[in-house]
Amino acid sequence: ILYYTGKTHKIGEVHEGAATMDWMAQEQERGITITSAATTAEWKGYTFNLIDTPGHIDFNIEVKRSVRVLDGVIAAFDAVSGVEPQSETNWGHASNYGVPRLCYVNKMDRVGADFHRCVSMMKDRLRANAVPIQLPVGKEDYFKGLVDLVEMKAYIWNSEELGATWEVTDIPADMKEEAEKYHSQLVDVAVEFDDAVMNAYLEGNEPSVADLKKCIREGTVTMKMFPVLCGSSFKNKGVQPLLDSVIDYLPSPDEIADENVKAELPNGEFEILKIGDDQPLAALAFKIATDPYVGTLTFVRVYTGVITSGTAVFNATRQRSERIGRIVRMHANKREEVTELRAGDIGALIGLKDTRTGDTLCAENKEVMLENIKAMEPVIAISVEPKSKGDQEKMGIGLGKLMSEDPSFRVYTDEETGQTILAGVGELHLDIMVDRLKREHKVEVNTGAPQVSYRETITKAAECEGKHVKQSGGRGQFGHCWIKFEPNETGKGFEFVNAIVGGSVPKEYIPAIQDGIEESLKNGMYAGYQVVDVKATLFDGSYHDVDSSEMA
Repeated sequence: ILYYTGKTHKIGEVHEGAATMDWMAQEQERGITITSAATTAEWKGYTFNLIDTPGHIDFNIEVKRSVRVLDGVIAAFDAVSGVEPQSETNWGHASNYGVPRLCYVNKMDRVGADFHRCVSMMKDRLRANAVPIQLPVGKEDYFKGLVDLVEMKAYIWNSEELGATWEVTDIPADMKEEAEKYHSQLVDVAVEFDDAVMNAYLEGNEPSVADLKKCIREGTVTMKMFPVLCGSSFKNKGVQPLLDSVIDYLPSPDEIADENVKAELPNGEFEILKIGDDQPLAALAFKIATDPYVGTLTFVRVYTGVITSGTAVFNATRQRSERIGRIVRMHANKREEVTELRAGDIGALIGLKDTRTGDTLCAENKEVMLENIKAMEPVIAISVEPKSKGDQEKMGIGLGKLMSEDPSFRVYTDEETGQTILAGVGELHLDIMVDRLKREHKVEVNTGAPQVSYRETITKAAECEGKHVKQSGGRGQFGHCWIKFEPNETGKGFEFVNAIVGGSVPKEYIPAIQDGIEESLKNGMYAGYQVVDVKATLFDGSYHDVDSSEMA
């Protein structure tokens, strides 16, 4: 995309560690995207604000916060693997935030590529109304181009020239029948989104290309259909029609769903913001990055109004004013200074001190609050310690910066062991964080084996007797109770019921029994993990006038 829109002069390949948007050393070594990177590109007179996000589940927060501020998504699928587990997770984020999608089936040149299997997986696994608007011409080594089902033309690429030239031809004879079948399926679905076109179609009038595009756009923007395109980005085939489809079918910033510009006012009421440069400012900070040269970069999406460098804005989430030093447009990790960001723009602000991911920036005279971005809770933890005592402070500063950048990464001190614990979404996530600590903050650390925080519970009811009798000269100890344990509803936690009648256990000892049970639940019988969702009913027991005590 960046090459064809004139943003870069050569195509960097992921497997060579040269992809433009994968600028971190770890991304280039591993051939995966780790952090979301923003850029701006021009195509046919339109400006695109692009964010390239990771697909890996460990870097889920990057997808979540990017999808929150975008107006449209190109969901890339592997033509061989189809819908993968993380595709389902990321698709769910886009659905939660109400973002229209185009589906792009990539890697049509790989052995085992199957476009139609991929489309049926979208329908089965994502419950999506996926409708092909293109068909591949050939597959695997013989993938030459595609058939446009809207205009009923074939695009055949001249493979030698980096995909920059292609021929528009008639549909190959052996594909005519298949193309007709899928074209009529597309028309059947699309005309439902426009009554006038639908009535004309029912009277036997085939919709024009312009009408068909209008219907597809309406279906896409309202998320009632998801157009499916295909290509091979490695072989540079199919990218230009994808860019055309973004213009044709995805919404512009002034067409986004009301839900995404619904703002809370100080009095607790909600208002749908009007999109426009002339409206009061409302922008969402969706990412914090630390740059070694300029300090903290706060990435923002402007929904309404204009942000100008050198002015003050109000952080509605933190209830304080912030002054903007400079504004930059990002191209991966390169910066281009600008004086303002307008409605619909994405850029980075320099000079904000207290703004965090998910904060709303607004005009000081009109306070509004946009929907926040919720991070995933960590599920895995490791312990870290600096290799030398002198690095303790540097490690603390480095971890603090990493934590401000990534809300799904937590650092805390274990009260029992005194160890510094890093918690994250997966092993790869923590691996990358430790690596960044070493490279960016020059801190060498030792790490301990990860421990997953399991929970234990019981599966059926049981009654048990606890008796504690101790006599060793002087006052003894006597405690005796009968308790019924039974499973509680999932998520309800521990519940204690006092069912003593007739005073077989005096009232003053009941809280001590509950405390004792709660203390025991911290270490389960099986593996020593916390026991949850248990109901304990104290129903009988006995006591001794002298020897019984809360302690016993």
